Amino acid sequence: MLLDPAGGQLVRADAKWQLLANDLTFSEGPVWLAASKQLLFSDIPKGKLRQWTADKGVQDHLATEQGNGNTLDLQGRLISCQHGARNVVRREPDGKVTVLADRFDDKPFNSPNDVVVRNDGTIWFTDPTYGLAKRKQEQKGCHVYRLDPATGAVTVVQTDFDQPNGICFAPDHQRVYIADSGKRQRIGAFPVGEDGVLGAPLFWIDGGADGIRCDQHGNLWAAAGPSGIRAFSPAGKPLLEIECDQIPTNLTFGGDDGKTLFVTARTLLLSMPVLVAAAPMPEPAPAPKKPPGEASGRKDGGG
Repeated sequence: MLLDPAGGQLVRADAKWQLLANDLTFSEGPVWLAASKQLLFSDIPKGKLRQWTADKGVQDHLATEQGNGNTLDLQGRLISCQHGARNVVRREPDGKVTVLADRFDDKPFNSPNDVVVRNDGTIWFTDPTYGLAKRKQEQKGCHVYRLDPATGAVTVVQTDFDQPNGICFAPDHQRVYIADSGKRQRIGAFPVGEDGVLGAPLFWIDGGADGIRCDQHGNLWAAAGPSGIRAFSPAGKPLLEIECDQIPTNLTFGGDDGKTLFVTARTLLLSMPVLVAAAPMPEPAPAPKKPPGEASGRKDGGG
């Protein structure tokens, strides 16, 4: 459904969902690997990272500790948030799993949820309580963190959230979007300072979301609960809404030309041809200044 004429430049009117899988448990964290033309995504309760290719469909790929959100770092390595282990990990080319962070202020995280990499190499992730289950919450709240993988230093960048969830950068990486899927149900747009500190919100978009991504033109796409997929202009104006058979959890762009929208939706994996591609990674930014109050989040021996 178009909410603004500009939405017609994002998806053709006759575009339809293609069902890629319907036997998942709770799918999340899709990420496209262009070199191998495959989509990786999490099946959280099963503790599996699965892969989809056009010729073989969905197959099991790797075991996880209830992995959720996934992304790629500047070297193309897979970065994942794990509910079960309450950590953020990196998968090395030789298959080794490196724990990048599992605590802040010497207390375990709640359950790292979604993750994105900035063009300076820092890793930003959200930490709601959704994956805690019956375990004790040891952090004072649900925060958004920045991790420097070179030093293991972890910094809180935003605390004004009930349940921070999806996170992504605008194409120039000077703005970050963060979704709150808790009581407040909103998405905030924040300027990112040279030192990595966030400024006051530029605006809030009403209605919460799970996963979010920006396209090449800076439009924000959101897995927006019962509303399905919603897209907003860089100014936060609603552009379109696409219904899904199940509540979507996350999304990413990929495919041969980069213009396929892949969506995880609970037990489903879906795709749809669109008219835009993902926002490309901009040139690396200068190394951020070390802000005061950083705390190490690395395990002994972590990389």
